Amino acid sequence: MNDALRETLSPYRHPCGGLKLTVNGEACVLRCSGALWLPGRQTLIASDLHLEKGSAFAARGQMLPPYDSPATLAKLEAEIDALDPRAVVLLGDSFHDSKAVSRMDGAQLARLERLAAGRDWVWLEGNHDLDALAGALDQLPGRVVETMALGGLFLIHEPQIEPAPGEVAGHLHPAARVAAYGRGVRRPCFVTDGRRLIMPAFGAFTGGLDVRDPAVASLFATAPLAALLGRDKVHAVAFDRLS
Repeated sequence: MNDALRETLSPYRHPCGGLKLTVNGEACVLRCSGALWLPGRQTLIASDLHLEKGSAFAARGQMLPPYDSPATLAKLEAEIDALDPRAVVLLGDSFHDSKAVSRMDGAQLARLERLAAGRDWVWLEGNHDLDALAGALDQLPGRVVETMALGGLFLIHEPQIEPAPGEVAGHLHPAARVAAYGRGVRRPCFVTDGRRLIMPAFGAFTGGLDVRDPAVASLFATAPLAALLGRDKVHAVAFDRLS
């Protein structure tokens, strides 16, 4: 990592165990959960929940435990309880497929309503949930947008080859591997160069794409910082230290 990038990012430990840094001048906290917290705007952002992925696989005969939606919503609920945000933005692919909302248990839909009550609740459109959101607006709280400008940040689901300044995107489910305790450890991660930020997937049943894959690495003109999610802290790792 060059000196200019290191000075721009200047990550330091936040009380939650996350990392505080700036993206395009906007103060950000990278949370251990994989969510992004904007303290100056009291806004919580999470990407790629993929709710009802388990039931989608079950419908195709691939049996997975049907607990991903409750587990993902419990994690989101914990973040909301801890931060009491004024706004919550879900950065696309919140639902795994077009019929996900219809398969969701009524208790989980009611849970969403409770979490959204009194807040600006925003769904960004993703490639997986365009039809799900369009067909279930009467069942879901909040509003649906394609993209969203927020201070110095530009929120979009899929990262662009030529990004807007301060682009925050998901879609790629970045993950990274480092050597620790005599073995390799692979964890979901944030990826940023201080100008744009790619978020990890928040959902319980989501996989990850290695950040060294060209689909991720080619988005950055200079080697970015990988911020790996640990149990109780986020670990900042220079790109050249990834295994």
